[in-house]
Amino acid sequence: MSKEHRKTNAIRALDAAGARYEARFFECPEALSGVEVARRLGLDQDRVFKTLVAEGRSGAHYVFMIPVACELDLKKAAEATGEKSVSMVRSRELLPLTGYVHGGCSPIGMKRPFPTTIDETCELHERIAFSGGRIGCQIEMAPDDLARIIPLARADLTVTRKPAD
Repeated sequence: MSKEHRKTNAIRALDAAGARYEARFFECPEALSGVEVARRLGLDQDRVFKTLVAEGRSGAHYVFMIPVACELDLKKAAEATGEKSVSMVRSRELLPLTGYVHGGCSPIGMKRPFPTTIDETCELHERIAFSGGRIGCQIEMAPDDLARIIPLARADLTVTRKPAD
């Protein structure tokens, strides 16, 4: 692995667990939208998931993984966690809380583990992609293999779009 493609906390955790995965690196000087990441890697945007961190009314933190072209439904997220409500963590709070920056936040290898829920659409794909722990790194693996690495609940988490008239 070249210096530029150093192992991240997420990759080290996957290696330590003996997980089956593929790390994909790409040039990226700053955070891109998840849709742009999917395009750069030639992946279907429905199988590329973004990692979002939220705080419940109780003060507990939660991780949500949803397809990059979708929006997190905060009511569904709260229901999935048993919270009355959840709100997104501010970008500036992400690094001290997780050890990751905005655009490079992986559900694996955070400073401490948080309950993680993935959108149920992950079941439609043999492999999904998500941040590998730094901007310019994506991990591809089977959702079931991911669930062997971190406790992973599945739920409907995205805003339902109404069809255009």
